[in-house]
Amino acid sequence: MADHVDLVLEQWGEQRPDLDASPMAVLGRLKRLALLVDGELRRNFAAHDLDSASFDVLATLRRSNAEHSLTPAGLMRSSMVTSGAITQRLDRLESRGLVTRSRSETDGRGVEVKLTPAGLELIDAVLPTHVATENRLLEALSGPEREALADTLRTLLESLGDKTD
Repeated sequence: MADHVDLVLEQWGEQRPDLDASPMAVLGRLKRLALLVDGELRRNFAAHDLDSASFDVLATLRRSNAEHSLTPAGLMRSSMVTSGAITQRLDRLESRGLVTRSRSETDGRGVEVKLTPAGLELIDAVLPTHVATENRLLEALSGPEREALADTLRTLLESLGDKTD
């Protein structure tokens, strides 16, 4: 059996036999996989009137602490959303009544972002369908294969500087 990346590698082998295109076997598959996975996750989020970044903000607040609150800077560090997107996402989520922004009680200049009851209800409804979608996407892999892949990807991410503080 072959996938699209096998075809690409075969073509490079014919056209540029002097070039070691083997990194494409991994990175090409990661890129194609990311596109396929992203499409499936986006469909699930859309069914709940969310996008990926909004889901990530709500999920980050939900898992962060018992108060479900963070500063915008803390939210940026803990989420998979860029700093430029945080304000825009918070504006949208706040206008939908899913989060609130208020002055920090400990730092008068700081802002605290917190899930509202509606935001908590929504993320608690979306999370099980999100995990079910992820499980469906990984069903071709056994438990040990999932663990081995996760370990390998962690090693690669850490080697590229993606580490916790």
